[in-house]
Amino acid sequence: MMKNFSSSPLHSNKQTPNHVRERNNRKYSLLSAIPLRFSLRGYGFCMASLFFFCFGSLFYQLNGGPPKILLDIRQYLGKSTYLDDHGPTAPRVLPFPSQVVYNRVGKCGSRTVVILLRLLAEKHQFNLVSSDIHNKTRLTKHEQVDLMKNISNIPQPFLYTRHVHFLNFTRFRIEQPVYINIIRDPINRFLSNYFFRRFGDWRGEQNHLIRTPGMKDDERYLDINVCILENYPECSNPRVFYIIPYFCGQHPQCREPGIWALERAKQNVQENYLLVGILEELEDVLLLLERLLPHYFTGVLNIYKSPDYKKMGNMTGTVRKHTPTLEALQVLYHRMRYEYEFYNFIRDQFHLMKKKIGLKSVSQTAAHSPAFLRELALRTPEPLDEDEELDTDLEDANSWLVHS
Repeated sequence: MMKNFSSSPLHSNKQTPNHVRERNNRKYSLLSAIPLRFSLRGYGFCMASLFFFCFGSLFYQLNGGPPKILLDIRQYLGKSTYLDDHGPTAPRVLPFPSQVVYNRVGKCGSRTVVILLRLLAEKHQFNLVSSDIHNKTRLTKHEQVDLMKNISNIPQPFLYTRHVHFLNFTRFRIEQPVYINIIRDPINRFLSNYFFRRFGDWRGEQNHLIRTPGMKDDERYLDINVCILENYPECSNPRVFYIIPYFCGQHPQCREPGIWALERAKQNVQENYLLVGILEELEDVLLLLERLLPHYFTGVLNIYKSPDYKKMGNMTGTVRKHTPTLEALQVLYHRMRYEYEFYNFIRDQFHLMKKKIGLKSVSQTAAHSPAFLRELALRTPEPLDEDEELDTDLEDANSWLVHS
């Protein structure tokens, strides 16, 4: 007879507790091992993260910025960071130059250029500041400093324009802006000014009565030939020594006709002016400005050649202007010989710049032929000293010349 061990009480009492105990032990050991492995791994991860954070921070501070690998990671992941989204706005990258001064010479097309600048400033979003002071070109030292500080504080990019003699910013340790300007044939400039201050332009002939209310009729209708040949102050030195001081500067000797002022004016042009053009070739001047200062002058030629602008520009022509006699022109040319030497220097420089950029220069006949501009044996009056000017209560040289 076979025994049934499974049903034996002895076997049943001994097997069942051991089996259950073993199974429970395995289950307990499995559950206890899981939290142990998790906590060790998490602890190691936290310590490694802390180490890399501390090391990265130290590396960042010692090198003045994030390591290259972090920059590479940022480039890979994207450029948006907390600082980009919440930090200060990055400064605007300004084109160079972003500070331009146009110390415009009177009756050299400056009104034409200023009208263009107003349209361009709106189009290209630069700050145009045009001074309404027209008869104070010479400044005291304190006036110079104040004006230069005011100019430097204009939000960039800016273009500042005023009838004022050259200002040397570096002399007062202020950042020097870039200068531009335009001049014209000296005799033509003089004649344009002579008749403009008496009779105005096509915008309204009565404007001259507002501009020069104190001018008596005998002065207003003074014949230009008489003024020149009889040596009236308005038609002789230092009054006709007008263009060079705009480039020479604020030094008192800049107002005295001579080699010193001439050479200093040339030097300032070469060192401080991006461009000095000539009015006789205005379209080429505008083209060069468009090439050299595109963030200011892009599209200027299209505006200048537009029918609407042409109609507006024609209104600025001086009325009742006529040419003096040959004899008067010869005398005037003799008095303005330094002005012509400077004008010829500027014209040559301008043509050289056009040649460098591949703009063919059209040879133009001089406004006044050398045949009748030969020097005559005429004595040019010496310029008045400052004290003499004050004692005789003569007007400032520039108040005689109402600028455009």
